[in-house]
Amino acid sequence: MHIKRTLLKSFVIVVILVTGQSLTQAAALRDFMEVGDLTSQPIGHYELCRRMPGECAAQPSNVQPENLSQSLLDRLKATTVEVNRAVKPVSDLDNYGSEEVWAYPEGRGDCEDYALEKKKRLSEAGLPPGNLLLTVVRKPDGEGHAVLTVRTDNGDFVRDNLDDRVRLWRAIDYEYLKRQDTKHAGRWVTIRVGLEPIVGAVD
Repeated sequence: MHIKRTLLKSFVIVVILVTGQSLTQAAALRDFMEVGDLTSQPIGHYELCRRMPGECAAQPSNVQPENLSQSLLDRLKATTVEVNRAVKPVSDLDNYGSEEVWAYPEGRGDCEDYALEKKKRLSEAGLPPGNLLLTVVRKPDGEGHAVLTVRTDNGDFVRDNLDDRVRLWRAIDYEYLKRQDTKHAGRWVTIRVGLEPIVGAVD
C-alpha cells in the first residue's frame, strides 16, 4: 500500500512538472504573432507602393528574428520616443486633404506615418526590413490604427505613437488584423486572433 501511494505521488509530481512546462512553453509561443493567409493590402499602403515601388519589394526569405539584446532594446526605446516627439499628430484629411494617405512625415502625420518613420530609421540603423513590419490593428474603441511590429527572438514587440513603451504585442488590448509579410513588403498576411492579452511592458 505504501509503495502504491509513493508511486501515485511520483506520478502526480511528474504530471505537474510536465504540465507546468507545457504551459510555460505555450505562453512563450504566444509572444510571437501567429500569421495566416495572404490578405488585402491597405489602400494607403498600396498607393505608397505605387509612388515608391522600392518600399514594397520582395525580401530575403532567410532573415532570422533580431536578437533581443539590451542594445536593441535601447535603440527601440530611443527611436520610439524620438519619433513620437518629432511628429505632430494630424489626421490625413487635415494634412493631405484626403483619407488614408500613407507617407513619411515631415513634422506632421498620423499613426501609419509614425510607423513608417520608425521603420525607416531602424532600417537605416541596420535592421532588415523583414523584421520591421507595418501592422494594422483595431483599438478597443473600434477605431483602426497602425503600429510597427519588430520581430525578435524573444517575441514580437510593438512600437506605437500612442505609447512610448516598447511592448510585447499581446500586452496591448488591440485586435490584431494584419501585417506585412516577412518575405515581401508589398504583401500582407492575417494575424490569427483569440489570444488573451497579458500585462507587462518594457519600460
